[in-house]
Amino acid sequence: MPPTLEPEEHKALRSAVAALGKRHGRTYDRQTLWSEAAKLGYLGVNLPETYGGGGGGIAELSIVLEELGAAGCPLLMMVVSPAICGTVIARFGTEAQKQHWLPALADGTRTMAFGITEPDAGSNSHRITTTARRDPDTGDWLLTGRKVFISGVDIADATLIVGRTEDARTGNLKPCLFIVPRDAEGFTRRQIDMELDAAEKQFELTLDDVRLPADALVGDEDAGLLQLFAGLNPERIMTAAFAIGMGRYALARAVAYARERTVWKAPIGAHQAIAHPLAQAHIDLELARLMMQKAAHLYDAGDDVGAGEAANMAKYAAGEACVKAVDQAVHTLGGNGLTREFGLASLITAARVSRIAPVSREMILNYVSHQTLGLPKSY
Repeated sequence: MPPTLEPEEHKALRSAVAALGKRHGRTYDRQTLWSEAAKLGYLGVNLPETYGGGGGGIAELSIVLEELGAAGCPLLMMVVSPAICGTVIARFGTEAQKQHWLPALADGTRTMAFGITEPDAGSNSHRITTTARRDPDTGDWLLTGRKVFISGVDIADATLIVGRTEDARTGNLKPCLFIVPRDAEGFTRRQIDMELDAAEKQFELTLDDVRLPADALVGDEDAGLLQLFAGLNPERIMTAAFAIGMGRYALARAVAYARERTVWKAPIGAHQAIAHPLAQAHIDLELARLMMQKAAHLYDAGDDVGAGEAANMAKYAAGEACVKAVDQAVHTLGGNGLTREFGLASLITAARVSRIAPVSREMILNYVSHQTLGLPKSY
């Protein structure tokens, strides 16, 4: 079935997750919701059935996150733990890594964070300086470096760290992925003081000669970029789901308010100055969801190149639609849009995240102009 039309099982999944989200709502407890979503099989819906997952794909996982977001209770770590880390381990991990991590990621008993961004690298992943070298005596890996803006490290059992190893033939550094346990010696974290109101905290990480066994490396040492982007495409798709869910939540609150709030003779929603921007926000969110569904469809079908383009476009469209929907929702409520009672003001900051992370809209425009349109690079 084409990605523009949802099969019945996807509609049923949406309905079931929406009911779960409605029970928890905006005042949800993250751990309680995480555990319940895991018990119902939603956290591992994209992971292989052989390892306790649902046997679905990113298409199903994105539905779960979108619907929880639309209910006001998005689980940010879904973007990281099952989508990035679970996908990478399922595709490239050793049998032992799969046995150890996938069932636990699926049932929620273990969580994994993802560390790629660095203080001095930013959008340029080629400047990543976290390096891994082998101890010639033991075969262990030694990791040294820093990471920044890493979500949920305090609640994660391990972090999948993007480091670089030296190519023996060329001497060039190439990306590799390592599983670093939370309590590893030399692995320290500092919480970043954010104005963002989110259940998951952000951290700066320091790796000071962190010693890891040889089997901490995920996948083939020579296939780093392939493995890395196998995780980054789902991350973009899931960020789109996160943004669409948030935009839908804000829009629903605004529509309910516009139906009932009467200042003169008719509800304010009868006025086109109120109604039309809300209608535009709805259209933009629906269009972004179509691109997200296309990206998920391509990724689950094994088309990594096609999924890369669509995932970037979906993330761009969803981020823009989310910011506009939240802004219009707050504006519709006027002063009430800034009160804690209505719970929309905190989304102004949260919505910006979908424009900034995990890749900025400018870098997506670079990608599309270079890769899709064939225009020359400026850098």
